[in-house]
Amino acid sequence: MDRIVKAFFNSAAGLSHAVRHELAVRQEVVVFVVAVPVSLFLTEDWWKRLALIGVLLIVLMVELLNTAIEALSDHVTPDRHPHIRIVKDLGSAAVFMALTLAGLTWLVALVERLV
Repeated sequence: MDRIVKAFFNSAAGLSHAVRHELAVRQEVVVFVVAVPVSLFLTEDWWKRLALIGVLLIVLMVELLNTAIEALSDHVTPDRHPHIRIVKDLGSAAVFMALTLAGLTWLVALVERLV
């Protein structure tokens, strides 16, 4: 149980750091906080609500991983390096894919609600 508690506090510290230092994380947290109550009005089906909230959590997860990759890359070499650039671009592409999935999921839910 002690290990789980320590893991929780480590995770909270990581999230707190990301919120304080990363604009993209702050923006995604704000969207998440606004979107959770909106999901309650957008659909009555709990599975759809879970999907709407879940894709936003996926976006946050991928953004946090991308932030970690960028921080590690900058630590390895603060200079511009073509291989590091590719690593960072791949992380950015992963965030873009997660955002695309979230956008499509919310769009389908919105269209279903309006039709």
